Amino acid sequence: MTYDTDVQTFDTSGGEVLLFSIDDVIYGIEIKYINEIISYENITVVPKVPQYIKGVINIRGQIVPIISVRRRFGKEDIPPDERTCVIVLEFDGSNQVGIIVDRVREVTMAKPENICATPTHKNVNANHYIKYIIEDEGGIKLLLNCEKLVLELDK
Repeated sequence: MTYDTDVQTFDTSGGEVLLFSIDDVIYGIEIKYINEIISYENITVVPKVPQYIKGVINIRGQIVPIISVRRRFGKEDIPPDERTCVIVLEFDGSNQVGIIVDRVREVTMAKPENICATPTHKNVNANHYIKYIIEDEGGIKLLLNCEKLVLELDK
């Protein structure tokens, strides 16, 4: 599955979002970052990297680091199953990073009236991984800040 990365930047005016779940929480990623979605495959472990980096895989000759969203959020990994997949994100037209998610759900259009700012209380979004909150008839979805999720190292 490949998506056009020349999509307008997501803001409070809305945009397309790929939804996925970790446990019972639904998260979203702006469609502009999505390069492809692939099935979970063997990952080559790399020594001395942060715990949330599972390792690397080879995608058509390009070595791509793989991040466990579960570990990034301080959760334990679970054994992969047939619905576990890797969402390959692309930054700056060439840098790719894969994130392991429990389940990909759907692509949806976030409407402006359903988009809320994150709470300002310091403990609710202390890591700044949440960019916006989307609330609609399907419940609350947390739109992730992809740059902070995959590009910023823990301090």
